[in-house]
Order: sequence, then structure tokens, then C-alpha cells
Amino acid sequence: MKNILIQLDTDPLPSTFDRVVAVDAGADEIFSYGGITPENVEGLVHGGMFTRGPADLMHTAIFIGGSNVPAGEAVFERVKKTLFPPFSVSVMMDSNGSNTTAAATVLCAMKHLNLAETSALVLAGTGPVGFRVAQLLLGQGARVSLASRSLQRSQEACQRLSESFPGAMLTPCESTTAAGMQSATAGVQLVVAAGAAGVSLITAEQLKAIPTLRVAIDLNAVNPAGIEGVTVMDKAKDRNGIITYGAIGVGGTKMKIHHAAVRSLFESNDRRYDTKAIFELGQQLPGRAPAN
Repeated sequence: MKNILIQLDTDPLPSTFDRVVAVDAGADEIFSYGGITPENVEGLVHGGMFTRGPADLMHTAIFIGGSNVPAGEAVFERVKKTLFPPFSVSVMMDSNGSNTTAAATVLCAMKHLNLAETSALVLAGTGPVGFRVAQLLLGQGARVSLASRSLQRSQEACQRLSESFPGAMLTPCESTTAAGMQSATAGVQLVVAAGAAGVSLITAEQLKAIPTLRVAIDLNAVNPAGIEGVTVMDKAKDRNGIITYGAIGVGGTKMKIHHAAVRSLFESNDRRYDTKAIFELGQQLPGRAPAN
């Protein structure tokens, strides 16, 4: 029986990137739909649920994508509510690559740091990727400073995270002023820049002024770099005692996670791949053991 992936994209035109990855991951057929909203998704889900018997539904899966992460989250929640046993299929949400990128970022950091003993700064931490990076770091016991251009937005994001991680060591901060950046970087071993393309978030001078820093990860693939001095190709590059990763350096791990997740969708009919589940899958990949 063929493995069918139903691609539900919130953009008008479904992502060709996600289709190519699905083919390479082993999907035999891809049914792609654009302009998906919570209001119009139910019929498409029903079509995937009721055309095969329960025993064969592991061969049908749903992938939710698109550039708008909140829109993808809303569709994901609606899809989960529409499914019910025994008529269920596996579902993965990775709008804008947010979940696979966040998972890969944290896994790269874990190669060099014991996160339970790490203080981390996430720049642009209120964005979809930065928020998820913070979420995963907190789940590993790290202390996290969540930086934003707006202290209010940072405080609001920290409040949301605190609901899932009560008692977590989580600090909101702003990164637009010299004083704010100096406070945010104090004592950190890990800096992650998760800002918009082409936005510089921290200078090389500011980075060098962090004596405790061990790892710097920049997820921006467009010049100027989010972390000055880090290049997109950096992959565990030692730069004056700081291990650096650029977007492409992280991207190899991201792609491995994406492929593995799509393959795994066809192993059962009950997978629900959100941020945490995708990260846990990434931890199972060869060579992903954390630092001691």
C-alpha cells in the first residue's frame, strides 16, 4: 500500500521545499493543498480518515506547513480535534521549519554543553523559532534569558513559557540598548540568534565581551549575520575559543530530523509531531548524545 502524505499549507501555494523533503523521506504520493485555515480543513482531514480502513491508516499522514507559524498552529489544533480513534492518522506541524530548526539548534548546543548546567541567551526569543528554542532549552533544565527589542513582548513570552515550566529560571530582557545587552549576556555560556533574515542582533565586540561564552549559534542565512563574525557555513567552528554554528551548519541536522519525522509518520497512525515530539525524535538520531 502506498504511503500518502497530505500537505496542508496555510500559504496560497504549497511549499515545494516541503514536497521535495517528503519525496526524499519516502512518501509515495503527496496531495498538496494551499490556503488552508481551521475553517476549511475539516473536509480534507475527513477525506484522509475515511478512505482506508483503520488497520491501513498508518499509510496516510498529514503535514502542516506554511510561512505563518501561528496560522499553522491553529490548523494543527483543528486537525487534532477532527481526528478520533480508530479513524486517526499521524500529523506533523513544521510551519516555516520552526520545529525542526529549533530542535536542531538545541541538539547542536547539546554536543558541547550540559544544558542542565548552562545559562543561555536567546536573541529574538519572542519569534517562532526563538520561542521554541527557549522552550526546548528550559525542558533540558537550562537557565534562559529571553531577549526581544520590546521588554513587554519578552515578558509576555516568558509568562507563556512559565505556564509550561513553573519555577523555571527564565528572565525577560531587552536587547536594543547597551545596558540591556550587557545585562542579558552576563554569565551566559550559550547565545542563540533567531532573528529575521538580514538583521544583526549582536556584534563581534559584544560577543567577545562575554568571558563565559562557549557556544554561539546564528540561524540567520542572509547578510548581515545575526551574530557578527559567524558565517552561515560554520559547523562547530572554533573561533577564538567559541564554538560557532551558522544556519547551514545547523541545517544538516535540521534536514535529518525533518526526513526522520516524515518517515516516522508512516510507522503508526497516532503520531503527533509538535515541538517537543520532534525534538525527542531528533535525540534518537545517531550521534546526538549530549555533552557530559
